[in-house]
Amino acid sequence: MGNDKLRATPAARSLAHRMGIALDRIVGSGYKGRIHREDVAGFTYDQPGGITPLALKIAQAHGLDVETIQGTGLRGKVTRRDVMMLIEADKEINLEGILDSFSIKQPSAAPKVAASAPKAEVMPQAASAPKATTTSPYGAVEIVPMNMMRRVIAKRMSDSYFSAPTFVLNYEVDMGEATKLRAQLMEPIKQKTGKKLTVTDIISLAVVRTLMNHPYINASLSADGSQIELHNYVNLAMAVGMDEGLLVPVVHGAERMGLTELMLRLKDITERAVGKKLTPADQEGSTFTISNLGMYGVESFTSIINQPNSAILSIAGTKDMPVVRNGEVVIRPIMKMSLTSDHRVINGLAAAKFMQELKAALEQPLPLLV
Repeated sequence: MGNDKLRATPAARSLAHRMGIALDRIVGSGYKGRIHREDVAGFTYDQPGGITPLALKIAQAHGLDVETIQGTGLRGKVTRRDVMMLIEADKEINLEGILDSFSIKQPSAAPKVAASAPKAEVMPQAASAPKATTTSPYGAVEIVPMNMMRRVIAKRMSDSYFSAPTFVLNYEVDMGEATKLRAQLMEPIKQKTGKKLTVTDIISLAVVRTLMNHPYINASLSADGSQIELHNYVNLAMAVGMDEGLLVPVVHGAERMGLTELMLRLKDITERAVGKKLTPADQEGSTFTISNLGMYGVESFTSIINQPNSAILSIAGTKDMPVVRNGEVVIRPIMKMSLTSDHRVINGLAAAKFMQELKAALEQPLPLLV
């Protein structure tokens, strides 16, 4: 099998090339056997047995004795799949799908432990571990273990924050016309679909239409940082916050959708995200992300980029504010939005042009329906 036929991340291919390692010698620990950078980094031609770095981290997090785990990898190496065989799948609902959305992927299903496999004592998972209490000079301190989802989020956000030089542009948008358009369309769309049109749906449509005119905002940086990938499509991701953490489901091919179809897809992925019913495919391939906290009364905020995207749009609440129109002070519904951009891909002028066009589309939204 040629290396180009193997499932491997760009980072894994790059590292394997630099190290002179043939990818077909490596056992992938990702979804459907996909090879990750950690698999390449932990590979050795000479040393039999051992354990991959990621498998070791998972085993330690669950209190497993790695010496008792039988490896199925190359030359008996313990892989992430081997470790997951010893962890009860129902303790972490849809864990593999959640981790897959953050590019740290678990096997598609936790296989059952064979009768002959060595047994290991399994500690309670972080999400269900009992809370501990300690004391400080000021009083009691409750210790809450981080569940696996939040650990992955912490790593992903740290990687994004510390690797990408970012800048932020802030804009105010008069949402008067968008609000009117929603009021006019809400009843017909509800009669047709049974769903309620929201301002977020209109904003999402405006974002998709505008992105098609600004390819660098809808771009990604290659794994080695030497190329920019301009996408001729929009896979729109929507950040969905929950008590356990954050999921970012994706609407694929959003540029081909009208308002009603986009609304239905957004509601579908959001509902399945809240119900933890997303599949790995629902969380892959995003080109741009929207984070909306307006429904919580947030007046303004900025988000950390959801890599490999190069930008993320933060939507705050709409608030009646005094503004000047034609020399007179009037009260208008004003929404604040901000764009966080990766300066390695996007320059300030490109970001400003995108935001300027998006602002105009939201303030005069009727052409979006044409």
